[in-house]
Amino acid sequence: MAEADGLTCLAAANALAVPAVLGLSQSWLVLEWFEAQGRYQAGDLGAGLAQLHRTLGPSFGYSRANFIGALAQPNQPSANWAEFWRDQRLWPQVELAAQAGRMPNQRQHQCQRLADQLDRLLAHQPQPSLVHGDLWAGNVITTNAGQPGLIDPAVSYSDRETDIAFASLFGGFGSQFLPAYQAMWPLPSEYHERQPLYQLYWLLVHLTLFGEQYGRQIDQILNYYNG
Repeated sequence: MAEADGLTCLAAANALAVPAVLGLSQSWLVLEWFEAQGRYQAGDLGAGLAQLHRTLGPSFGYSRANFIGALAQPNQPSANWAEFWRDQRLWPQVELAAQAGRMPNQRQHQCQRLADQLDRLLAHQPQPSLVHGDLWAGNVITTNAGQPGLIDPAVSYSDRETDIAFASLFGGFGSQFLPAYQAMWPLPSEYHERQPLYQLYWLLVHLTLFGEQYGRQIDQILNYYNG
């Protein structure tokens, strides 16, 4: 249900191709089939993503909770971006990692220190943009017309920089992706200072789902911001 809702939301933005939802139940989802023609152009994805991000919401969050991978993603609306990123993104993942036995005391202490700084670190007051929320290479497909299409979203209205940060974490989008995005809607000059802080969210997700191989990157980010 949450995935179908997210796809419908993305399609309504009319920015990038999204397969139509043809049917669903509690246990299955039927989508429009795209017979890929070649490989989409990274520049088309970047430009389309910038257009998607122009879709604005009344506040941060979303009308329902959804999922990031197999994990729950809360979306309780908030007018305060730092509060939303702390309470609806980072801290729920810290708690899930702790329940999975992957949050030793020192790491959890460092997470708390970072959480206490978020009002300062995220004081830039972004607009609540519609974001895909799980933007890695496996969730971008090629349509019948050779254009980029989006699947498997974890939508919310968030800082648009979060989509760019995750897209940059594991790569796979091609060298023209970011320049095309920047040409349509330039990122703030201080974005790169926030990028690791946003990437921390998906690294915590990966820590819970896949294990300690992501722990070193997490600890490096925590040490960077905590000094």
